[in-house]
Amino acid sequence: MIERTCRWTILALLIFVSLGGAVESDRIDNVRALTERWVETRRVISKERQDWTLGREMLDERIKLVEREIASLREKIDEAQKSIGEADAKRAELVDENETLKASATGLTETLAAMEARTVALDRRLPDPVRERIKPLSQRIPDDPNDTNLSLAQRFQNVIGLLNEVNKFNRAVEVTSEIRTMTDGSAVEVAALYVGLGQAYYSGANGTAAGVGRPVADGWHWEPAPDAAEQVAEALAILKNEKVAGFVPLPATIDQGTANVHR
Repeated sequence: MIERTCRWTILALLIFVSLGGAVESDRIDNVRALTERWVETRRVISKERQDWTLGREMLDERIKLVEREIASLREKIDEAQKSIGEADAKRAELVDENETLKASATGLTETLAAMEARTVALDRRLPDPVRERIKPLSQRIPDDPNDTNLSLAQRFQNVIGLLNEVNKFNRAVEVTSEIRTMTDGSAVEVAALYVGLGQAYYSGANGTAAGVGRPVADGWHWEPAPDAAEQVAEALAILKNEKVAGFVPLPATIDQGTANVHR
């Protein structure tokens, strides 16, 4: 609109000049000034149009960027909500599992306490060689099952390890060196022969002192058996590979009765 107005103004001035013949100098200057203003106005309009076009492009890019960020945030929100839902479900599952484990642990604790009590009672009935062998494990059994820093797993390992050692001894025939008190009160070093955990024998170095041992409620009970000294010494010699293997009758006490056991 401004461009069209300026154009008609210039045209009118030119017509006026041509019709009037001679034009005053100040009017020519006015026309020149008006022409310069028109040119400047056109330049300003062109620059504003370029700036507006560039600004619109930048604004469009910013809008697109914001829209992409909004879409990304919405996607992350959806993922977060999904993760929260999965976490809540997992938490509920873990809570249920924890309650189940607590109930199981309570039952296991009671069972383990009973096992430990029976193991301690068994320890008192074991012969000295076995008690020394399992001493590191038996010492770890708590006096009070409700007052211990050991975990259930550690306590179970102690009991199982102890019973494994006892079972190994019970399934073997072993010979050990021990000190026994004779009927006259003297202490004599003897060779003791254990047939598992059910029966044991000892023989002195001179081959005359001999005895028989068996488990009772409060430990092992040993009785002199001079009549069996020769058989016990022979059995020990066979186990030490000092004699050829053979059948050796040895006394044994079973259910309060006496019977002969051949080795």
